[in-house]
This record gives sequence, C-alpha cells and structure tokens, in this order.
Amino acid sequence: MSTQLFIPVILGTTRQGRRSEHAARFVFQETGKRAGVETQLIDIRDLPLRLDDAGEQIKDPAFSATVTRSDALIVVVPEYNHGYPGMLKHALDSNLEEYIHKAVGICGVSAGSFGGTRVIEQLLPVMRELGLVTIFTDVNFGNIGKLFDEAGHLQDQSFVRRVGKFLDEPI
Repeated sequence: MSTQLFIPVILGTTRQGRRSEHAARFVFQETGKRAGVETQLIDIRDLPLRLDDAGEQIKDPAFSATVTRSDALIVVVPEYNHGYPGMLKHALDSNLEEYIHKAVGICGVSAGSFGGTRVIEQLLPVMRELGLVTIFTDVNFGNIGKLFDEAGHLQDQSFVRRVGKFLDEPI
C-alpha cells in the first residue's frame, strides 16, 4: 500500500492573459516539492466541457477520474468582480460524488490588495455543497501584477513560507 498522497492543483480560469496562471504554477511547484506527494496541474481551459448543458451531464471522464483518485484538491482562483469565474463553477459542477469528504484548499488571486479574499468567501459555500471539506488556511495572492514578473518568477519570497504553511494542513 502506497502512502503517497495525490493532490492536484486546479487553475480556475480560462481567460487569456490570466495572471493567476503564475500563482497556480508556483503552488503546483511547491506542492510537488513535498515528500510523499504527487501532484498534477489541471487547467480548466483544457477540460472538454460542453457549454450546452451542465452538471454531471457534461462530465469529462478524465477529470472525474483525477478527482476520484485525489486525496485532496487545491484550487487557485482569481477574483473577478468580487466573485469566481463562471467556467470554474461549470467545471466543478460536473462532478459530485467524486468530491465527498475530500479536503480542498483555496488560493485567491487578485489585482488588488485583498488577494482574492472575496472569491474565497464566495467559494466556501459552493465547496461545502459539493461535499468538499475546506481547510482552515488560505493563500491570498494580492497585487498579482507585482508578485510575478512577466516570465512567472516570484518576486516576493514570503510566499514560499505562506504556501508552505498552507500545504502543511492537508499533507
């Protein structure tokens, strides 16, 4: 029996020019550094989800298998107009039983100083309704345009510690 945990990181936006991709890649890299943890970056932009229906009717078998296999999930999500991207909700709604009693950690991303605090607050009841159990610690990537350079290199090393504390909880 393997004691390896599988914790995918979900990038929760499909927008072009998204700055949250840098944050998601950073969280993914930090997760991958943990002993006993396997991870995978899931970009919802790559999920073949139909737009003419919703819920489990649009279930992608590969995404569902990944969620089923996971021990926990990490969602990196930008705050758009005080809320979460509709496409993230569309993707999350495509599964139900696959989520039951799995831990989920949320990283909020924002161009402003609040670092996605409002998107995290908006997602908490959604996660609960899906059967996920939210961890206590969040990561707030505020002023995202200054946190990473154009190539995606982290400019504020305090986030290594912050993400480390965040990862200590589900691992």
